[in-house]
Amino acid sequence: MAFAATFAALRHRNYRIWAAAGLVSVVGTWMQVLGVNWYVLAETGSATSMGLAVLLQAIPMLLLGVWGGALADRLPARPLLIAAQVAHAALAAGLAVVAFTGAGGLPAIFAISLATGAVSAIEGPVMGRWCSTLVDRESLGNALALGSLTHSAGRILGMSAGAVVVAVVGPGMLFTINAASFLAVVAALFAVRERELYTGEPATATEAADGSIRAGFRYLLRQPVVLVALALSFVLGSLGRNYQVTMAAMSDGPLRAGASGYGLLSTVFAVGTVLGALLAARRRELGYAMLVGAGLLASTLQIVAGVTPGTLSFAAVILPIAAAAVVIDTTVSTRAQLDTDYAMRGRVLAALGITGSVAAAVGAPLLGWLSEHAGPRQTLVLAGAVTAVATVVAGAVLDRLRGRRLRRRVNLVLTGPAVRRPVRRVAATAARVVWPASAVARMVRPARGAAPARPVASPAVARPRPAGAPAGARSARRSRTP
Repeated sequence: MAFAATFAALRHRNYRIWAAAGLVSVVGTWMQVLGVNWYVLAETGSATSMGLAVLLQAIPMLLLGVWGGALADRLPARPLLIAAQVAHAALAAGLAVVAFTGAGGLPAIFAISLATGAVSAIEGPVMGRWCSTLVDRESLGNALALGSLTHSAGRILGMSAGAVVVAVVGPGMLFTINAASFLAVVAALFAVRERELYTGEPATATEAADGSIRAGFRYLLRQPVVLVALALSFVLGSLGRNYQVTMAAMSDGPLRAGASGYGLLSTVFAVGTVLGALLAARRRELGYAMLVGAGLLASTLQIVAGVTPGTLSFAAVILPIAAAAVVIDTTVSTRAQLDTDYAMRGRVLAALGITGSVAAAVGAPLLGWLSEHAGPRQTLVLAGAVTAVATVVAGAVLDRLRGRRLRRRVNLVLTGPAVRRPVRRVAATAARVVWPASAVARMVRPARGAAPARPVASPAVARPRPAGAPAGARSARRSRTP
């Protein structure tokens, strides 16, 4: 029964086809990410140049994401997605040509990275709206959670397999594999049955006539609950989940784990995302109480992560943080789609994508600067405290906006067995780190040569003796009192 609930979205034929193709595509995408990083680092020996290639893929989302949302709400999704997959395949093939022949060198790699980001910026909202039509409304949260599971599993497979391939034949083969992987997505787009799509309620005449970007902004401004969820997602995403930066800083600094330790932490984080996706998929409903509860849990554990003594204890805390991060992302995406009009879904998803991109662009350099000047441990504790306060404030605002109390629901989330047991273990470990048992023993143990302290009896409160009662009656009663 639990297994069926976890994978409920797979009962839809269209979603099964799409999930299989998506896994193939995600594996190829992460192979390409590894290939680009490896190629740039091998050519320049500079991590800054490698970061530039990543930045060039993120910038177009900030500039073109809103246009992609408007196109998603105006035009049929299938032709747009087919064109996007063909463009992605052509760009990946271009990277393969550069890697095999050396033609164009780094400028060509950077130009193709920028073009890839532009295609992804247009494709993202269209893809999100399309995926929401593959299942019914009740299964949408489960489908998004399984999508996170597919992404996490594909990342692990792509990075691990890509490391073997790049070591044997070089990055060019990674780009070739990624180019071929888009054929699976194109085949799935043709295999999906149009008559089995869930297109939601038809747009009103006003919404159909005004598919502009400005109309999307006006609509979002009239959705305060969604705006609060997006604001909380920004804070948690910028300060709470840029762990590629803080893990590297902790490995290179206080933990003294080096590259091998960073690799271990990255693997543990990826495993945590898989567990988080499974946890989200098991939930029948992903509501705002789950968002607030997961935010508080992740923030608290981030503070604990800042005081962990070694790599293994840090990895033990990173695991549930990664799981909570996936639950947060899945919940925000689910509410953003279920709590808004279908006619505006593309533009809402574009706003969600831009929020994530801005959070990464702002949070990564900020956390890096804090780690360098204040220290990695202090950065984790400070960022965790800020995100905890932001989560509490957002929870109070959501409670008021929605006209009902979230406190009981949040308590149910935080005290459930799936959360209570691992948190109890982590808290016990953190307590031993912050306040070792030996220190407690020294405080409790009396000083050498000092007389042991004697308990002091509390003075009895004198009560008036009833008239005529003997003097010994009161003491006799007192002696019988337990």
